[in-house]
Amino acid sequence: MEMLVKDKYRETLTDVGLLVMRLWAGAIMVYAHGWGKLMTFSEQIERRDGFMGMPGELAASLLVFSEVFCAALLAIGLATRIVSIPLLVTMLIAAFVAHAGDPFGDRELALFFGTAYLMFMCTGPGKYSLDTVIENSWKARKQDGE
Repeated sequence: MEMLVKDKYRETLTDVGLLVMRLWAGAIMVYAHGWGKLMTFSEQIERRDGFMGMPGELAASLLVFSEVFCAALLAIGLATRIVSIPLLVTMLIAAFVAHAGDPFGDRELALFFGTAYLMFMCTGPGKYSLDTVIENSWKARKQDGE
């Protein structure tokens, strides 16, 4: 199967794949899930009061932080491995706590997003990201200083 893609293109295609998945998993989380929660924050507080023993303000704040702030950073590839952690935790809570008694179909999307966030924890953002731009800048500064 490796013969389908020449060696010289493999790394680039991997980085393009990571870029596409990162943009999708970050932007869709913000647009379809987080933004609405941010815009109706006071309702989210009431809705989540007592969730997992937390005050509504804390539960809603953590959820919006993850689904808006962390997802936006993931999309642009900034602090990718770090912001993937709260996103993964949020999706695990959604799948196994918030939808604990629901059929698999109602948990499937959270599990899919969670898998994507786990992947970014393991792989990092790829070459086309702000993480890489910053890393290359630091390397250049370090070489100039030596």
